Order: sequence, then structure tokens, then C-alpha cells
Amino acid sequence: MLILNFILFQIAWFACVLGAANAMPWLGVLVTVVILIWHLYKSKNVKSELKLLVYTLVIGAFLDQALLSFNLVNYVHHGWHQSIVPVWILALWLAFGTTLNMSLAWMQKRYYVSFIFGMIGGPLAYLAAEKLGAVTMTGELSFVVLAIGWATITPALLYIARRVNIVKR
Repeated sequence: MLILNFILFQIAWFACVLGAANAMPWLGVLVTVVILIWHLYKSKNVKSELKLLVYTLVIGAFLDQALLSFNLVNYVHHGWHQSIVPVWILALWLAFGTTLNMSLAWMQKRYYVSFIFGMIGGPLAYLAAEKLGAVTMTGELSFVVLAIGWATITPALLYIARRVNIVKR
């Protein structure tokens, strides 16, 4: 199940990024919705997973909106107004949320590891998206802010995932 979760996240990532790069921002949303349905169907506690997905969406949207608002990242084909974080980025955050209790769950108590993972993995994902034509980074400061943002968000989301799992309401 862990490997399938990892593969499904990669499929969502590529659908979102390549969809945006090819003027089809809603393609990634559609693929992600199918993956979310599958994820929730297989979930042992749908309510907890939905809560975690909402936390992930809100926190992730805040980061990407800040990147957009401060002109650190330019996104192509938003799916709606250019001043709002793209729909496909929101889908990516939801897809990332599916990994927190599955393929990334091993990091839930390893905050230093998740800090490093986020610090390196976040900027690398944006760099890959840039190479594929979905985003444009506006300078070196963009990568510094991404590294700090992801280094903060990754352990925070894993902590929230752990807490949501403990407090099953």
C-alpha cells in the first residue's frame, strides 16, 4: 500500500505539472480527485484523513499564495485568476496530504529528517516543475524561501498527521 501511495502521488504530481505546462490546469485536478477518492476509500478513518487533507490544503495554499504574492514564483495556466494560487497547485497539496499517513508516515516522529526532507525535496519539486514548464522561479531568493517554507511545513504537517491520528474525533 505504501508503494502504491507513492506511485499515485507521483502520477498526481506529473498530471498537475504537465497539465499546467500544456495549458490544461484542470487535468491534474481531475487525476487528483480520482486518487483522493481511492485514498479515502482505502482509509481506515475517513474523518481523520479528511481533516488532515484540509489542514494540508490550507497550509500549503498559504505558502504558495505567499510565493505568488511576493513574486518569488510565477505559475502558468492557473485555471482561474492569475493573482490566486493555481488550481493545480491546490490539487498537488491535496495529493501531498495523502502521503502523510502512508508513504511519509515513517517521518512522523523524525522531525529532523522531515526538516531536511522538506528543505531539499520542496525546492527540487519546484525546480523540476520549472524544467517541465509549469512554473518560473524568479531568482535564488525563491529557492531560499522555498527551502525554509518546506523545511517548516513538512515537519508541521507530519506532526499534525500524527495528532489527527491520535485524536480520532
